[in-house]
Amino acid sequence: MLALSLAVAPPLAAQTRETLTLDALTPTRPFPHFWERMFGSGRAILALRASYRDDLRAVRAVTAMSYVRFHAILDDDVGVYSESGTGEPVYNFSYVDQVYDGLLANGVRPFVELSFMPRQLAGRDIRQGFWYRPVVAPPKDYRSWDALIAALARHLIERYGIDEVSRWYFEVWNEPNLDFWAGRPRQSTYWLLYDHTARALKSVDGRLRVGGPATAQAAWIPAFIQHCRAAHVPLDFVSTHVYGDDTAKDVFHTSEHIARNRMVCRAVQKVHAEIQASPLPSLPLIWSEFNASWSNHTEITDAPYMGPWLAETVRQCDGLTQDMSYWTFSDVFEEQGVVKTPFYGGFGLLAAGGIPKPAFNAFALLHQLGEQRFIAEPEGMQATRRADGALVLALWNYADVGATSPVRRVTLNVMHSDARQASIQSLDREHGNAGAAYGRMGSPRYPTQAELAQLRAAAALPPPVVRPLDQGRLDLDIPSDGLVLVTLGASAPAAGAVRAGHEAGP
Repeated sequence: MLALSLAVAPPLAAQTRETLTLDALTPTRPFPHFWERMFGSGRAILALRASYRDDLRAVRAVTAMSYVRFHAILDDDVGVYSESGTGEPVYNFSYVDQVYDGLLANGVRPFVELSFMPRQLAGRDIRQGFWYRPVVAPPKDYRSWDALIAALARHLIERYGIDEVSRWYFEVWNEPNLDFWAGRPRQSTYWLLYDHTARALKSVDGRLRVGGPATAQAAWIPAFIQHCRAAHVPLDFVSTHVYGDDTAKDVFHTSEHIARNRMVCRAVQKVHAEIQASPLPSLPLIWSEFNASWSNHTEITDAPYMGPWLAETVRQCDGLTQDMSYWTFSDVFEEQGVVKTPFYGGFGLLAAGGIPKPAFNAFALLHQLGEQRFIAEPEGMQATRRADGALVLALWNYADVGATSPVRRVTLNVMHSDARQASIQSLDREHGNAGAAYGRMGSPRYPTQAELAQLRAAAALPPPVVRPLDQGRLDLDIPSDGLVLVTLGASAPAAGAVRAGHEAGP
């Protein structure tokens, strides 16, 4: 086991330090970067915008981003489905091609969420409450729905080849247990939709990967797997969603209070166990939406809070899911309407104008963690080994929303390592956070190009600080909402690194 000792300081003992001892010779296990390979985004048609693709490239440059998921590839603004004067279906994949071409040109594959219903194919004109008002009714005729899905699959294979498209994922609908699905009863009518969609896809080519139920609040998983098994319906993966502010009542059907930094991984653990106990225990689990909040709060998704929250979520969820899709990579997003100000608590890693938020910087730091994880760790720390032998550690100081934690004072002792110096990168209220600069310029609703440049500069992570190790010892002071990345034994300091004798943090 990893030799880590943790002495927790009393909250009021300001001079007391935690002591963390890391023995570099202790065992590790594989640590796939499951949290950074898949991201959500605004609806499909937004992928045609230059700002969307700029943000896509920015996120991919600092993460292992490989897939993007979005709603509404079948919506009327994409123009996929219409009917002739005699009621015959007319397919048009022109915008579909432009959307997917743009992803692939930037090295990212689609995670295809098959939604929502084309108006002329819908049984009724029932709309969901998003600003762009998607139609969420079941089809008027499942034969026409099957034909549309099969035609789409054939077109994608003809355009991109089966070797490529077989590496995509096809997810049936979005959150059918909420108001995104108007079938009644919701569950049984969604089963019908899933059955038709999965069989239509597989009728074109059995190598296409299909799954669901893409539910909110980690719902329906045991029943969904049981249905697919009993009805002999294809199922290649399970997907579902949870956010940090979902309630225990909705997710676990209990009255307990679950903290925001525990909710997501408690739900992931629940679904992981449900799959293992099911008739199909080897099904991959893809968490196709997660974030600290499902609503818009500037003090959460725009703030340094996201650094410790994300690091803690990664620590807890490791080993329980194949991939997790952060909602979303960009604030090029219109579910609540056209964006009115750069900082409104949007879900994205980048605010309007390409301004990196602290969450963007948190992903950039955690991307540098190694591919092997030490087997045991205390809370508030992640210890990894990189392929080149460097030790990469993340440490953080979590505080609840609206609260402030005392400075976390840590003494790190490293054993059996040849490292003589540490490269330290910090994310907190003073580092990698554009919020203060935005306030100083008067929080303009429409920043000028010069102000946007200033905000992007203020949002950038400062260069790493290089400090010597004193007989394997390193002292760190981590402020409230702070996330620190420590790299030991890298082949060379990161470009632009500076030397200093002071501790990390403000």
